[in-house]
Amino acid sequence: MTRSDDTEQPLGPELPGWSPRPRPERIELQGRYVDLVPLSSAHFAELFAAVGGEERGRLWTYLPVGPARDLPALWMLLAAWLEREPVTFVIVPKGGRPEGVVAVINIEEAHGKAEIGFVLYGDALARTREATEAVHLLQAHVLDDLAYRRLEWKCDSLNGPSHRAALRLGFTFEGTFRNHWVVKGRSRDTDWFAITDAAWPAIRARHEAWLAPENFDADGRQASALDR
Repeated sequence: MTRSDDTEQPLGPELPGWSPRPRPERIELQGRYVDLVPLSSAHFAELFAAVGGEERGRLWTYLPVGPARDLPALWMLLAAWLEREPVTFVIVPKGGRPEGVVAVINIEEAHGKAEIGFVLYGDALARTREATEAVHLLQAHVLDDLAYRRLEWKCDSLNGPSHRAALRLGFTFEGTFRNHWVVKGRSRDTDWFAITDAAWPAIRARHEAWLAPENFDADGRQASALDR
């Protein structure tokens, strides 16, 4: 903390050399187990097999849109989403087909801040190392490649799995915004989480150790958990 020379009031630390950060782009991000590919209409039909249909409506419960009960509905939903949030990726396990979606949203280049959102996993991705690596790839891209200062994660306060996932992935809980949104005609409180640039190196190292091939047996079972 510093003090203003003029008023003696406390101020935050100076950031010598700070400049607005580059905006995340629609580029392919390759991992060991999964690739993130910029979402386009070419993926819609395959995504429907993973996240669409009456039987998968529960995947959309806490998202502000959906569910997509048929392919035309998914097509319209994702096309509209891409117009608003173009930095959206399809999650493709190595050698497989698209199994989910994740996006970088609420991007503020001037402040070096962005958010991971629209996290939508098909059943094949749930609780897998592919799902973990998908988020890790975005974390590394935003915080390492683009040198952002802050990366956020937000979820419905009633969405226990998302809350737990945020903590497991290294985000710190910062509080609850009450009566934050009206979603599908219901009141939503929103839990906020974030990772700062100072915290990221230790989190990155923990992720890399967990994602290492030697942490998994031949059946893909982890030897050690990804805990704080």
